[in-house]
Amino acid sequence: MGGLALVAGSGAHDVELPADGPTVVRRHGEGYTLPHEIDHAANMRALVDAGCDRVLAIGSVGGLAAGLAPGTFVCPDDFIALDAPAATALAGVAAHRVPGFDPEWRRRVLDAFAAADEARIDVRDGGVYWQANGPRLETRAEIRFVAAHADVIGMTVASECIAAGEAGLAYAAVCVVDNFANGVAETELTLEDVVAGQARHRAVLGAALAVAIPRLA
Repeated sequence: MGGLALVAGSGAHDVELPADGPTVVRRHGEGYTLPHEIDHAANMRALVDAGCDRVLAIGSVGGLAAGLAPGTFVCPDDFIALDAPAATALAGVAAHRVPGFDPEWRRRVLDAFAAADEARIDVRDGGVYWQANGPRLETRAEIRFVAAHADVIGMTVASECIAAGEAGLAYAAVCVVDNFANGVAETELTLEDVVAGQARHRAVLGAALAVAIPRLA
């Protein structure tokens, strides 16, 4: 068996990650690479070169329904990225792949997080991740449209999943709902809400990873 990779996004900024076990990639780099500018294929190639064969991705998302409140953890089992920029490292017929989260690996990830009872989290099994292009947030009208088809919305996981599959890496994601998407809550969404939500959930995310990572590594 190869090694475990942990890909952490903006929501995991400053989270203390396990020192032993996974190869860690900070999705947005040392500064802050905007979501649509991330070279997912290069990140996945680096993980293959490091001897990894599976990826646990952590994403920050907006909840598209009242039942997906900030603080909820979701392990999606499908995604929609119809308007995402074409991104493939393959050529010819091989580029016509059927993408998706790896079902066996996703089950292992769910089982590992289920052991994190002391972190007081419950990871929702399944859900549809909608990838928006960003970097702007969505309008209320856009969210009403998206919410009819998906459960959470973010800007990176779908493209990253596609790149991982092309590289031969098993890929699963755990998404932290850091805020309600625009228009879902009664109050107006602001960027400050997003940043504050990420900050509130970092301690719980770090505690959950401390339990889950050793079981996956």
